[in-house]
Amino acid sequence: MTLQKVLLSNGESIAYRERPGGEQVIVLVHGNMTSSKHWDVLIDAIDPVYTIYAIDLRGFGESSYHTRIQGIKDFSDDLKEFVDQLSLKNFHLIGWSTGGAICMQFVADYPTYCERLILLASASTRGYPFFGANADGTPDFNHRLQTVMEIESDPSKTLAIQGLYDTRNREGLKAVWNVAIYSHNQPCEAHYDAYVDDMLTQRNLADVYHALNTFNISAEHNGVSDGTNQAKDIAPPVLILRGDRDYVVTEQMTQEIVADLGNVATYIPLVNCGHSPLIDDLEQLTDRIETFLTSSSISHPLL
Repeated sequence: MTLQKVLLSNGESIAYRERPGGEQVIVLVHGNMTSSKHWDVLIDAIDPVYTIYAIDLRGFGESSYHTRIQGIKDFSDDLKEFVDQLSLKNFHLIGWSTGGAICMQFVADYPTYCERLILLASASTRGYPFFGANADGTPDFNHRLQTVMEIESDPSKTLAIQGLYDTRNREGLKAVWNVAIYSHNQPCEAHYDAYVDDMLTQRNLADVYHALNTFNISAEHNGVSDGTNQAKDIAPPVLILRGDRDYVVTEQMTQEIVADLGNVATYIPLVNCGHSPLIDDLEQLTDRIETFLTSSSISHPLL
């Protein structure tokens, strides 16, 4: 699938994949250490009634990274200009992991665009916390990192992953993903190699970590930033999907989303799935997505 690009008014070039289909539109927003490439199996599996757009966020894949992002809202605002340039309206949004936070910010800020929102293994409405490390390398839960400078110098996460990027350590990246992401199933060798190639395009690791750490659209203080209380502004039906064996996003984080979004949200655990249901059980994931998008209400009995 050939990537196309649009030039935003901020000077950033945003790459995207398009799968032609019917009048209904789905926009896919990827997470950290990925790009639109990682959606490939889902793009192939989803009903052709949908036209699909999958973007490379700023600093990932084939998109540019001229200006450092300061927070999740920068990604969300890029998404807004992207859909405006393509004249997309009344579409469905699916955000995976970090992409879930971006989609929630987008829907809160621009309420007239999104018909239905799907959060897949999403960061919380209250962000994704990053803690300092004890001497033995375990997380120090009494020391939540506060600034991007602290995150840049954190040895247990940022420097460790950045070191794998800088040395192009493919086996090291696979080892990380096999522990945290592909803990039960792995992609076929050709797909896995392509995904690692894609990981190595990322140019904004510490900035994304900082954006996740400070993201907060709840009414609560999350330990580093005040909440904007925008979660209440998310009005479209929301489907929350999380693998019951997800080692990256905890059940507590998911329950925070449920609490903050209230009655617009339906939460369904994905059985025997980790942080990448696309690999663990694509059929189950696709069924949940398509059932939600075609149901008459968020309390549809098939859910």
